[in-house]
Amino acid sequence: MGVKVKGIRRVKSNINLELQDIANNRTARVLTEVAITGAKYAALLTPIKSSTLINSQYRQLHKLSDGYEARVGYSANYAAAVNAAKGTLKGKPRPDGSGNYWDPNAEPDFLRKGFEVDGAQEIQEVIRRGYKI
Repeated sequence: MGVKVKGIRRVKSNINLELQDIANNRTARVLTEVAITGAKYAALLTPIKSSTLINSQYRQLHKLSDGYEARVGYSANYAAAVNAAKGTLKGKPRPDGSGNYWDPNAEPDFLRKGFEVDGAQEIQEVIRRGYKI
């Protein structure tokens, strides 16, 4: 003898709504928060001489056909060169007397380190918290 179960359509509908929320709204929020968190840590490692580089930091969120993409970067023309610098002058005085290279807490490869080293633990927590059901 079969048992009638009521509410199957509603359960399926609610599951689909939850999956859509995860794939769209929740993912956009989580990626935005990840970008903000990583950018915060990258800013702490960014060299500051005239504030041009640090003030050129930007973040973007793009919807793609198969998800979202978050980007953090620097729009200053020389940003890529500074980020890729070896850091061999770190701590040495600048010729113009305006402090030391890579001061006060700056490091080469600051953008990657902001996300993958210094901010990694907080970013993992943001993701965990963002997708908690």
